[in-house]
Amino acid sequence: MALIVQKYGGSSVADTEAMKRVAQRIVDTHNAGHRVVVVVSAMGDTTDDLLDSAAALTDNPPEREMDILLSAGERISMALLAMAVNELGVEARAYTGAQAGIKTDNHFGAAQIIGMVPERVARAVKDGQVAIVAGFQGISKDDDVTTLGRGGSDTTAVALAAALHADVCEIYTDVDGLFSADPRIVPKAHRLRTLTQEETLEMAAHGAKILHLRAVEFARRYGVPLHVRSSFSEKNGTWISDSPANPELKGLVPDAALKSPEENAMEKPVISGIAHDRSQDKITVTGVPNSPGVAARVFAVVAEVGANIDMIVQNLPISDPTKANITFTLPDGDAQKA
Repeated sequence: MALIVQKYGGSSVADTEAMKRVAQRIVDTHNAGHRVVVVVSAMGDTTDDLLDSAAALTDNPPEREMDILLSAGERISMALLAMAVNELGVEARAYTGAQAGIKTDNHFGAAQIIGMVPERVARAVKDGQVAIVAGFQGISKDDDVTTLGRGGSDTTAVALAAALHADVCEIYTDVDGLFSADPRIVPKAHRLRTLTQEETLEMAAHGAKILHLRAVEFARRYGVPLHVRSSFSEKNGTWISDSPANPELKGLVPDAALKSPEENAMEKPVISGIAHDRSQDKITVTGVPNSPGVAARVFAVVAEVGANIDMIVQNLPISDPTKANITFTLPDGDAQKA
């Protein structure tokens, strides 16, 4: 019997029919003898609709109240999914992030998890129930509702898997796993059967959208095997672990889906995949003095506005080597402030 944490994204629970399909998958996993914890995102476009409602009222909503508002989408999903699972004859209990013991700092909109105390979730699983947790949210030390920012439900799922010592964390989405490139751009891109956590970190950091960087970092730090797969099929997806042939995964996935260590060593590609990110801005500062400390002054100014720099290139014009050009990229939207 394995302890499996399953995470379902918004496209997997977009409407009540999708909820029923997900509920059946959860029940099938439970009836196969596994203990199941589920993390769920908001349904479809719920979060966008909530953002639009707030924008219709104010151009400057308080961050604390925005987190209370945006956490509502996942709470709706968890309650409805628990009802659907109960309807299929398996007892399920729904928990908010606070009830699940997800402790965060006070950074509204992009809170960091600082502690996990999932006692109620562990009790529910021990009693044979399916625990369904609202993703994307937690509670601060001041007892305020907080949200974890982009990819927050992935981070919730991996953090719960780590705290509960789960055997695997399954990330369900609308594609069959991680691909060697974006198949919408590269038609010949193929699904990757296995990846190391280091490789996945690199892909997530450079634009791969299926898994969020924070979730992969959590998985690597606490040794949580990940399985990225589609909620619309029974196919095996992409297994992510620093030990792809880990014996702990036996019984959770067919042997054919995992390579042996020898096969990994023999067939290890130079490049596992190619990621891209179109949501980047580029700034070039030209003609700065080519002397020590100048670049530091440039980036100190950027740091003051909280912009997150990604890549940096510095070159010297042939015509005047006493001057330098500094180019750097940063997330879309940060360029104006910088």
